[in-house]
Amino acid sequence: MNALFDLAGKAAVVTGASTGLGMGMTLGLASAGADILLVDHVQCEEAASRVRDMGRRASTLTVDLMKMSSVSAVLEKAILEFGKIDILINNAGIIRRAPALEFTEKDWDDVMLLNSKTAFFLAQAAARDMMSRKYGKIINIASLLAFQGGIIVPSYSASKGAIAQMTKALANEWAPHGIRVNAIAPGYMATNNTRALREDPVRSRAILDRIPAGRWGAPEDLQGAAIFLASAASDYVTGHILAVDGGWLAR
Repeated sequence: MNALFDLAGKAAVVTGASTGLGMGMTLGLASAGADILLVDHVQCEEAASRVRDMGRRASTLTVDLMKMSSVSAVLEKAILEFGKIDILINNAGIIRRAPALEFTEKDWDDVMLLNSKTAFFLAQAAARDMMSRKYGKIINIASLLAFQGGIIVPSYSASKGAIAQMTKALANEWAPHGIRVNAIAPGYMATNNTRALREDPVRSRAILDRIPAGRWGAPEDLQGAAIFLASAASDYVTGHILAVDGGWLAR
């Protein structure tokens, strides 16, 4: 059974890998045997060092994913270091909070650019390499807000809805080429993006009261889902949005 989840010999790219959910999933893939290119707009050496401590190869790339030139830089670095891309986790993202009537064009464009446009073109670049071997796993990071509207985060909700639909569209096109495209929809996780919510006693209490598991999620809670979707265990799973939310959507 363990062979189904074995990632030894696989090369993965994880964006937004320096901290939070990205670091959590990076360490999960490494624990299953993957070598990893860690990509972020800040240094990823702490996470990379932990990957190497597991006996895996780790390389880092510091790049501004808001610029489309970064897409080719990621592909070139991965091919240089590992000769291929077997797994891509599109995790990098930002959030901007403001009431819809006060929301600015820049806040809309920035969020949509990184969260959806960059994710699409990274998937496209990775898929071109994966098609040469008729194998690949692309994991996009969606959100509960792919299913719900949220509060004062209009561009974030739109971007994560786009991720969910993009996941299904790419799954339809690329399944015949051996590429599986799925998404993880995290629930309310204890990360930098949710600090404002967690520090607001009213909002934090309302959120916790809605989660059947009774707690905020942790980056480590995504490791099992990431390993599953990256491994042979999910070879007949594609176009799926896997909620990891402590039961939020069931409530």
